[in-house]
Amino acid sequence: MILVIFESKMATINIRSLILGLIVPLMFICMASCDSRPAGRKDLGSSGMSDSVKESGTPAEYQPVNAMLVLPKNPGPGETFRILGVGGGNIRKAKFVVSGPSGILESLKSKTGEELPYWRIDDFAGSSAGKYKVTLIVDKKVVSDLEFIISSDKITPQTGVAWKTLRGWDSGTEAIYSAWINNLFHGCDEQASWPALHKVTQNPDQNFLYNYLSLGEDDPTGKNSVIMQPDCADNPFFLRAYFAWKLGLPFGYHVCDRGYLGRNPQSGQWITNEISSSKTNPVLSFNSFLRRVMDGVHSGTARTALDNEKSDYYPVSLERGTLRPGTVYADPYGHTLILVHWVAQTRDNPGLLLAVDAQPDGTVGIKRFWKGNFLFNTSEVVGEPGFKAFRPISLNKGEPLLMRNNELTASAGFVPFSLQQRKMGTDIFYHTMERLINPKPLDPEAALLDLIQALHEQLIVRVTSVANGEAYFKSHPGAVIPMPSNANGIFLAGGQWENFSTPNRDLRLLIAMDAVLGFPDQVASSPEDFNISGLGTPEHVKKKLQSILDKKVSELSISYTHTNGSLQILTVGEILKRRDAFEMAYNPNDGIEIRWGAPENSNERAMCHRHAPSNQKATMQSVRKWFNKRLHPPT
Repeated sequence: MILVIFESKMATINIRSLILGLIVPLMFICMASCDSRPAGRKDLGSSGMSDSVKESGTPAEYQPVNAMLVLPKNPGPGETFRILGVGGGNIRKAKFVVSGPSGILESLKSKTGEELPYWRIDDFAGSSAGKYKVTLIVDKKVVSDLEFIISSDKITPQTGVAWKTLRGWDSGTEAIYSAWINNLFHGCDEQASWPALHKVTQNPDQNFLYNYLSLGEDDPTGKNSVIMQPDCADNPFFLRAYFAWKLGLPFGYHVCDRGYLGRNPQSGQWITNEISSSKTNPVLSFNSFLRRVMDGVHSGTARTALDNEKSDYYPVSLERGTLRPGTVYADPYGHTLILVHWVAQTRDNPGLLLAVDAQPDGTVGIKRFWKGNFLFNTSEVVGEPGFKAFRPISLNKGEPLLMRNNELTASAGFVPFSLQQRKMGTDIFYHTMERLINPKPLDPEAALLDLIQALHEQLIVRVTSVANGEAYFKSHPGAVIPMPSNANGIFLAGGQWENFSTPNRDLRLLIAMDAVLGFPDQVASSPEDFNISGLGTPEHVKKKLQSILDKKVSELSISYTHTNGSLQILTVGEILKRRDAFEMAYNPNDGIEIRWGAPENSNERAMCHRHAPSNQKATMQSVRKWFNKRLHPPT
């Protein structure tokens, strides 16, 4: 493989660092998919310094790394193939010129990503066997070229280990990983959800690594296909492992303990893809390895000390150019999310930062950044939370080696290591993030409507979670799901309790309700954070916002199916009035009416015929203080 490196100077813009209380030198690397290539295959390229390629409107801390990849790994005669380019903003207008025995091949269609890192994918019709050349043209200049082979000869994957490492992670593969995550969820909004992660990767329009190995590994009807059903802690590792497996990159995870107050989770044994495997089929071997990952990764894995150089993640700074797709958010209480997409702020709409997470029932869904989804606290918590990136694994004489903190620099092409989030105040964290998402002062009315919408979406997701519990009891009449006997267990325990209870979700929901209900007061107390010019005094704006709030929450609703099969419709306003009941609504042993806070002695409550045992109710009363204070017990 030939690496071609060019440097250029980047334009800068300033980004403010504080906000509302809510919620490298340009390096170019051409990477052909030539690992394990047939004998005699040759990759051609040129090296040297290019003229400057200026980027406008690019954050100073963002130093794009451009990379190119042929998809699939070994195209066959007549098989449609694609060229992926990743890099700075100008990659979106780049041109791939493919030439070979059939002459010049024209792109059939292209698709681009409009955020950092920018990417484009061009599709090409299948062609005859032979040697082909791809030339990348950016700003009317030939940047680089490479050769690849179209051949009916397929490479037989090596066996004996989960998968064989072919090369280490570098700035180019990190850029492609980020682009892959972004493309995987390209165009998805908060209504998007899937019953399992492999349902996402089985979409060839979203997954540019679909059947990349030509093994039918992502074919849902295939005999052997990838199966991925992670929970929230596993989800980032499954995505990272899947990408690493496809490209022959090293992957590993540490067996960690969970830590306790006063001691961060500690990193133990490191298990990598070079571990032996008895499976001869590479897809089955990968699936088997994922089961091992699932058994080894847990909520404490992502909360090791920020400066722990044996951790699987490392912390990054809170800047627009560093929080790229693929960045992981580890909250203080064990939930993890993966950033997938930024939606720019416009005159009429607030900006959005979207992430994907997984639930214990295997559901994968899109979430927005706000207080209701991203909890942050550095006081009285186990471990150190925050935004983190996967620690790259390089190769040293063929052996995998975790990169050290001082190696993770912008000049090396990586998102830099940063301790900015250590002991950061909660308000400062949310202020900083909101300013990144919305660099300009928000219109208060638009911001309020956006918050209400976020709450509504959170309630819609809860409908599915509660319904999953009801489905379990319909198929297991008379069953009682065991409940842990203390606060830590209620929020942390696995098994059926984890699958069907909702304590973590309901705590987040209560925080979200508070954020919505408290917004008019917030604008009145901090008018400088909002664009209220022409809207009157802060007190007048507050009254208007309260009127908008009351009207909007009466218009939005959710519905659930009663015990007797009838339908119950609840407006968001009605649910807000029941918020105290949601401090005791997470136990799946209670009927669905109790789960939705039906008032005592109401007709709605009278339909409920299932109640949690009295000893469980007593435990819930003792734990209620955490919900009341909107705090999570240390776990």
